[in-house]
Amino acid sequence: MLGRVACLALVLSGWCAGEDVLPPGPLSGAVAGAVTFSTTLKPPQSLFLSVRWSFKEDNIITSTSTNITDPKYANRISLDRATGALELRNLVLADTGEYTVTIIPDAGLPKQGKTTLNVYALITEATITSSPAAILIEDKSSANLSCEALGSISTIEWMKDKRPLRPSGRVTFSVDNKTVFLQPVHSSHHGTYQCRVSNPVSTVTVARDLTVNFGPHNISIIGPSAAAPGQRVALECTADSVPPANFSWMFNGNDMRVNNSVYTIERFEVERMGNYTCTARNMVTMLENSTVLNLKASCSAPQWSYLLLLISAIIRS
Repeated sequence: MLGRVACLALVLSGWCAGEDVLPPGPLSGAVAGAVTFSTTLKPPQSLFLSVRWSFKEDNIITSTSTNITDPKYANRISLDRATGALELRNLVLADTGEYTVTIIPDAGLPKQGKTTLNVYALITEATITSSPAAILIEDKSSANLSCEALGSISTIEWMKDKRPLRPSGRVTFSVDNKTVFLQPVHSSHHGTYQCRVSNPVSTVTVARDLTVNFGPHNISIIGPSAAAPGQRVALECTADSVPPANFSWMFNGNDMRVNNSVYTIERFEVERMGNYTCTARNMVTMLENSTVLNLKASCSAPQWSYLLLLISAIIRS
């Protein structure tokens, strides 16, 4: 009852604020695009006596039996007299702000609603730059990745290999999130970085590969630790390394002059038992690492065959 009395008093001064005349805001629009300020009102049996839209208290349009339109909006607006909705076209950044609608119905109390429009420039030309341009070596170099774009930037998100990039002991971000600092770089920093720049009306994602030279790490020899007489044996050396490592082999301390990742024994003999050493070298980091595999005769070989091999070795010695 008190609300109606208060509203009646406001009628005498020209208007009364109605509830939920406009949906909750704010609204978002793109530069050069359009937006519609819809109302929650159903078309009445007879048209509203008056519909007035204003921007920051300046008149956009006042519609009664005639329309009074600000010249700045002459070719940019359309008014729906049945619901009071307003379409605003050819948006510019200066259209950002508060909009007010005041509606006087043929019967009942005047209504008013307010909402806010935010206009954004579409995001374009996103890039990731890396500095310095020098070759990056694990634990010796640092790198900065910066994300730049044209348009109205609301948020910047970083990902690595399509997973969110989080701060850590070696990874930090600038206050505006535009730059990632990798200090110093680690082998785990090698990969593809994505920067997603967005605002409520547009999103652009850009990617850049970052090469971190590291290793060789985790060197190992894949192959049997025992072989039967006459068996063909292949030993493969692996290592985590960027760029890929160079390999060399030694047998019982002797250089075998094999410079690839696989060492092959076409026919295993007893004199081929011993220590096989693989050394991996990274020609950028200038680091190397080695591992040893001890190759023995297989216990599953027939005993007589093993004895023949042993006797043959003794005779040749």
